[in-house]
Amino acid sequence: MDLGIKGRKAIICASSKGLGKACAMTLARDGVHVFINGRNTETLEATAKEIRDATGSEVTAVACDVTTNEGREKLLAACPEPDILINNAAGPPTGNFRDWDRDTWIKALDSNMLTPIELIKAVVDGMIERKFGRIVNITSGAVKAPINVLGLSNGARAGLTGFVAGVARTTVKDNVTLNNILPGPFETDRIAEVIAGEAKARGISEGDARVGRMAANPSGRFGRPEEFGDACGWLCSANAGFVTGQNILLDGGAFPGVI
Repeated sequence: MDLGIKGRKAIICASSKGLGKACAMTLARDGVHVFINGRNTETLEATAKEIRDATGSEVTAVACDVTTNEGREKLLAACPEPDILINNAAGPPTGNFRDWDRDTWIKALDSNMLTPIELIKAVVDGMIERKFGRIVNITSGAVKAPINVLGLSNGARAGLTGFVAGVARTTVKDNVTLNNILPGPFETDRIAEVIAGEAKARGISEGDARVGRMAANPSGRFGRPEEFGDACGWLCSANAGFVTGQNILLDGGAFPGVI
């Protein structure tokens, strides 16, 4: 499928592996110059080479921590006028809310709410001036169906969701959309962390927790990152300009509600 965005520039945060990498691969496959990001230089450069070899597109690797002012400045210096911004960050630790102090909460908010907002603020007016922009935030299915051990994520990502809902209605007239994708269980490092947390909380093995989680999903499996990447690619496409302020749930049918 031709997304109609060949030659565009995209910043994809936390894209050295997992869902961010899958998004970068999809966009690069369609001829987008992708600016990928991660903290580990070696892993990031290996991913950049993999994407270049697979797609032939231009890939710029920017090693930094985007949860810091310095990291965001470095990323935006590399790509000051992105057409596409994909906000992504590793989820905060699992656990019991009784064990989390203020500093733990502030760290979660910085990573999963305030950093995306800062990046949106930095790029959205330029997108409006150029009459094209696609902003996609990778949040979590837990925004819609909260998971007890993911309290930090539930709170921070729900805050970002509320913020996006307001802004998205003010930019769409200029062909700038803001949407969220809510992943359920995908084959990433994050699901391994969640499984480990569940196993500890329930006093069972990680293998049993994994089998149980897969069996509980209507699909009987976890999602593949490339499935996520392709969904993100469509939201970034030229023909997705009438979709804004939405929360797209990719969870294999786990959420039982109609809306």
